Amino acid sequence: MRSALAGLVALALALVGCSGKPAPSFSAGAEGAGDPYFPTYGNGGYDVAGYDLNLRYDPTPGHLSGTATISATATQNLSRFDLDLAHLTASRVTVDGAAAQAKQDANELVVTPAAGIVKGTAFTVVVDYAGTPGQIANKTLGDGGWLRSDTGAVALGQPESASTWFPVNDHPSDKATFRLAMTVPAGLEALSIGVPGEQTTADGWTTWRWTESSPLASYLSTVLIGQYRVSTSTHDGKPMVTAVPDSLAADSPAAKSIARTGEIVDFLATQFGPYPFDAYGGIVVDDTRIRYALETQSRPAYGRAFFAGGENDTVVAHELAHQWFGDSVALEKWQDIWLNEGFATYAEWLWQEHDEKVPVEESFRRAYDAFDWKQTPGDPGVARLFGGAVYDRGGMTVYALRKKIGDAAFATLLTTWTSEHRDGNADTDDLIKLAEKLSGSDLGAFFQAWLYGTSKPTY
Repeated sequence: MRSALAGLVALALALVGCSGKPAPSFSAGAEGAGDPYFPTYGNGGYDVAGYDLNLRYDPTPGHLSGTATISATATQNLSRFDLDLAHLTASRVTVDGAAAQAKQDANELVVTPAAGIVKGTAFTVVVDYAGTPGQIANKTLGDGGWLRSDTGAVALGQPESASTWFPVNDHPSDKATFRLAMTVPAGLEALSIGVPGEQTTADGWTTWRWTESSPLASYLSTVLIGQYRVSTSTHDGKPMVTAVPDSLAADSPAAKSIARTGEIVDFLATQFGPYPFDAYGGIVVDDTRIRYALETQSRPAYGRAFFAGGENDTVVAHELAHQWFGDSVALEKWQDIWLNEGFATYAEWLWQEHDEKVPVEESFRRAYDAFDWKQTPGDPGVARLFGGAVYDRGGMTVYALRKKIGDAAFATLLTTWTSEHRDGNADTDDLIKLAEKLSGSDLGAFFQAWLYGTSKPTY
């Protein structure tokens, strides 16, 4: 009887632990970030602080290999977690130096560490991986991600693309810093975002290094591999890197357009507040299949088609405006993409007023008179994520807000928004609250009409 009681006491102590508290229970992180538009994008259970990539790409077989080091913190008691990784295979995964189980499940890498990770604990994941990267198919929005060319590749796309070349929590709600060392055959450039580091060449291979120390949404990362004419300088004490394909002349419309990057940034800073990053630049993509521009953080990427008809500094203004609206202040969920594109469209109008003497009112009126008001930007749906309402009606909403609350309050709104949410995330409700605070007015009816109504708002 006495020995049985001792056994029960020992079992109770083992379950409770020396602290007297019950042992924590652990559960798996969610298989998505919970975005209503894209429920499986991203993952739950942890928050990434930084990605450090050491990669090698051989264009001839189209083979990518290397190591990703991911610094994160558990947001729950975590028994296992997912990383997004498409088309590539992990050969070894460790968590805090200990071998972890890893299983590929479609475009997910399911990682089970040797022991549960307690909520609030920082941990480091190291993934060795390799394979032939490719694009992610999206029947509604088109394919995105890694695109191979004859001499190189480009990793680009929205709303997801990063998972086609490194393991990642691929949703803008989890922003993280980014470091890249990309080794490619000597004679090719490997261009990316952030501050350029030292280039080293050995045995016919060159390693290019880039560091983005401000946290970014994963789709704003990129690498472009090929033969580019690279221009490196400084602007306002920060590195400026621009590049155009070798196939374009040094005085081509594309080169002349992105050469105005510093000038345009300086003007936008007078409207939006200080430029939020440690580097500047822009890259014209050496692949005619890329027919869009994307605000990759600190160094936008531009499809060549934008310059086919001559110089086009308007698209440069648009993508540079995103450095404040969309990059520094990123989305919490994809439904609110009008916050990115509406402010960037408004920035185009500002730049045209400044550079071409076309009043913002005139640009607004052209859009207002021609628009199909059945399309709404506040909740556009997946099929219209990049539709005209998000851009044009989004821009009109921004200008209508300016007229509604007055120039002084609106100017304060712009700089307050970009400073209070710098390096973070925000949504439409955040903007409404700020506008109401600065104006002292109830703006519910205004935003309902401009963002969600299906008839022409009164202006």
